[in-house]
Amino acid sequence: MGKLVEGVWHDVWYDTKSSGGKFVREDAGFRNWIRNLPDAQFQPESGRYHLYVSLACPWAHRTLIFRHLKGLEKHIDVTVVCPDMLGEGWELGLPEPLFGHTRMHQIYTQAKPDYTGRVTVPVLWDKKTNTIVSNESSEIIRMFNSEFNDLTGNRDDYYPHALQSRVDEWNEFIYPNINNGVYRCGFATTQEAYEQAYESLFSALDKIDAHLATSRYLAGNQITEADWRLFTTLIRFDAVYVGHFKCNKKRITDYANIQGYLKELYQVDGIAETTDFYHIKRHYYFSHTGINPTQVVPVGPELDLTSDHGRDAITQ
Repeated sequence: MGKLVEGVWHDVWYDTKSSGGKFVREDAGFRNWIRNLPDAQFQPESGRYHLYVSLACPWAHRTLIFRHLKGLEKHIDVTVVCPDMLGEGWELGLPEPLFGHTRMHQIYTQAKPDYTGRVTVPVLWDKKTNTIVSNESSEIIRMFNSEFNDLTGNRDDYYPHALQSRVDEWNEFIYPNINNGVYRCGFATTQEAYEQAYESLFSALDKIDAHLATSRYLAGNQITEADWRLFTTLIRFDAVYVGHFKCNKKRITDYANIQGYLKELYQVDGIAETTDFYHIKRHYYFSHTGINPTQVVPVGPELDLTSDHGRDAITQ
């Protein structure tokens, strides 16, 4: 993330003046939609779109998961940014393939020359119109889920009509308390703001652990969007959030039901390949110098994600 301030791109995570020490996340700036309709501005076409992601970012990780699950890997190519995010925000390392840019803020100003908002990943770029379709991960995964089905022949549905209300309820519960809750802990600048976020986070995890004692997945016996949105936070929790963000009441491995659930999702074909713990730890510990000024990246922890998950007998 970053914002242009006095000509320099800065890392912007919270506004202590307006939030009383609480972490406040700004809304995404590009909210267009790909539609499988003849008159749509953005239509599903093979090779038309390019996805910019960070392997460290949980929001970007969602889009990589759906790109894989929906068979879009040969239709939507990807550029992965460097894990380090310092003075100029997300860096691209080698020049990216469309324009030769080396910073994500250049992608944003390629789409909108006077852009001065937050520079985030993921970004879904349209090569045909040379603009950003969306930088809102929750909407990108919905597009991937449904709008390319005729192109790919993959009709797996992670937001099925019959479960949409349950999926929405879980998303609305998980986002503020867990997905964003770990950030509310980590970037709080007052004790009160931190403790409020901490209590909400672990209360929510306790609720989910209890639910998973009798339910195979969040919405029942089918993996849905809600599970994958939760997964990208859970997979980072013990490696980063416990220590770096002070979310240290429990580890995920201490929750018997959540740990088995996490292992099951991680073992879905191709999901481990979307998960990069080097990028995850390097980004958080090295880039957040306000939290970790030494930039020392921990070697551990050792995570058990490939042994038997023990979830097969749980049904609802």
